[in-house]
Amino acid sequence: MLIADTQTERQVNLLDTIDSPHDLRGLNLQELEGLASEIRDTIIATVAETGGHLAPSLGVVELTLALHYVFDTPRDKLVWDVGHQAYAHKLLTGRKGRFATLRRYKGLSGFPKRAESEYDPVEAGHSSTSISYSLGMAAAKHIRADTGKVIAVIGDGSMTAGMAFEGLNHAGDLGRDLVVILNDNEMSISRNVGALSSFLSRKMTGKTIRRMRDHIEERLMALSSVGENILTVLRKSEESLKGFFTPGMLFEALKFKYIGPIPGHELDDLIATLKNVRDHNHGPVLVHVITTKGKGYEPAETNPGDYHGIGPFDITTGVPRKNKSAPITYTKVFGNTLCSLAQRDERLVAITAAMPGGTGLQDFSKEFPDRFFDVGIAEQHAVTFAAGLALEGMRPFFVVYSSFMQRALDQLIHDVCLPNLPVTIALDRSGVVGADGPTHHGVFDLSFLRFIPNLTVMAPKDENELQHMLATALHHTGPVVLRYPRGSGEGVPLAPSPHHLPIGKGEVLRQGEDVLLLPMGNRVYPALAAADLLAEQGVGAAVINPRFLKPLDSTLITTWAARTGRVVTVEDNSSLGGFGSAILQLLNERGLHLPVKILGYADTFIEHGPQTLLWSKAGLDADGIVRNTLELLDRCNRGC
Repeated sequence: MLIADTQTERQVNLLDTIDSPHDLRGLNLQELEGLASEIRDTIIATVAETGGHLAPSLGVVELTLALHYVFDTPRDKLVWDVGHQAYAHKLLTGRKGRFATLRRYKGLSGFPKRAESEYDPVEAGHSSTSISYSLGMAAAKHIRADTGKVIAVIGDGSMTAGMAFEGLNHAGDLGRDLVVILNDNEMSISRNVGALSSFLSRKMTGKTIRRMRDHIEERLMALSSVGENILTVLRKSEESLKGFFTPGMLFEALKFKYIGPIPGHELDDLIATLKNVRDHNHGPVLVHVITTKGKGYEPAETNPGDYHGIGPFDITTGVPRKNKSAPITYTKVFGNTLCSLAQRDERLVAITAAMPGGTGLQDFSKEFPDRFFDVGIAEQHAVTFAAGLALEGMRPFFVVYSSFMQRALDQLIHDVCLPNLPVTIALDRSGVVGADGPTHHGVFDLSFLRFIPNLTVMAPKDENELQHMLATALHHTGPVVLRYPRGSGEGVPLAPSPHHLPIGKGEVLRQGEDVLLLPMGNRVYPALAAADLLAEQGVGAAVINPRFLKPLDSTLITTWAARTGRVVTVEDNSSLGGFGSAILQLLNERGLHLPVKILGYADTFIEHGPQTLLWSKAGLDADGIVRNTLELLDRCNRGC
């Protein structure tokens, strides 16, 4: 929306005048609606260039405006669940000047980030944490007699996680002032029902009506048992009416005041309701808001799943700008191979935690609907559910992003590995993932997996080896974790049929007498390239593809380590407790006290940026391997 600038006699965008939520509060409804349109245009234009979570952010523009308009942020704390829907929030909280750097190296994070703004009270990137975060903050405010509000915004998808209901249950028990906004974009409630419920909820929470209701309750209670019976009937009537149209009874049972559902794109409704909620000081409140994912951009509204997270795209057509010559992705190879294996083995079943698209299981879900399970955002349940399937003779594959698997470590240890069940965990997005940043980098899995008994852990050097490892996992009699990176592989030819690999056996890819390079998974090809560069400088580097973190090919590795006398390990993982640490422990146990250089990520969280750049900065590309190898050799020549 354009407004007149009387001093310069030009037209300026409303968004240009907004430097903080305080600037919103002087706008009228028409101006707010115009601002919403400008915010959408800005988000679409920016994500078309940078990529990002488009549909989620478009769906909450009005909700974001209303929340900042009504509540006194940042004194009132606004906590976004997951955080990938917080682009409008960033634009309104002093970051619009840097918004073009969204998800770019050294630019704005695609998620809330405490270091960026006082309006981001928590780091967020994984789902279902907002209620627990917010309840803790509300409890602290109560102890300090701080009257500021805490508002958690959680999507209906995130409500499938047990953690969300653990938070709700505790909140109801504590009874602290807490506002939970349930952002429901499933569109399962029709517009007219939503409008009726919105009307009822606003009227029932208005100050005047609330005072009247409290007064009636007091008078009826004074009439002894007769009045109490009448009051019980009235309460049941109110709850029956709300429960008939809404899921309010569930949240009321958890001791929340339930309001909704209300339309999430009508600012007047949102503002009126949130003002009533703001003035409610009698325990936790849940506001059920109906939104449209991708609102305001037709391609995203029509196919919100495709635009949940998307790379750069053409705004006019909505078509992603992809490199057509790029090799097939690991995820696609995984999905194709799993379908092929399932055709030959009826025991194979696939499980996802609300990520069938991102994990490559769309084709599997269509071809084998009876053997496909989407458990929602519930990784802990997924692992133990897989264990139950295995106990009845099935061969389950749980496909999950590496960083999300962190949530189910106990279930992997206790429910799968302790009973030694044939469950395969396929870790997509292992290693650095790019623009999604530290909440999504899968750089800890080698470290948190290698200590678990009975577990076999393997990582392919390329997409062809991924096929063979899938076949190996299917026929293994115990638990397996298979890790592979985001994006395309090396473009190697794929074997027509995958074959089994011997468990715990690596392969010598190149011989050399001066140093042993031990790269894990996707670092094998950079190590081979490094060996070529080292050869040009007269250094003979042997290269072994270990294939397995557990069990290590101890004989092969120690033989070549002793032969070369120097070892460099390379992993797309933290350098603490991962593959390199396993090699050090192996050499120590065999009495081989050799100089070893561990290449991995430092003891810090990795910022967002292109994978190639992050590998380079950590010394995990060919040039970095060469540089670190020469440093090790130089140190040894000087008496290591």
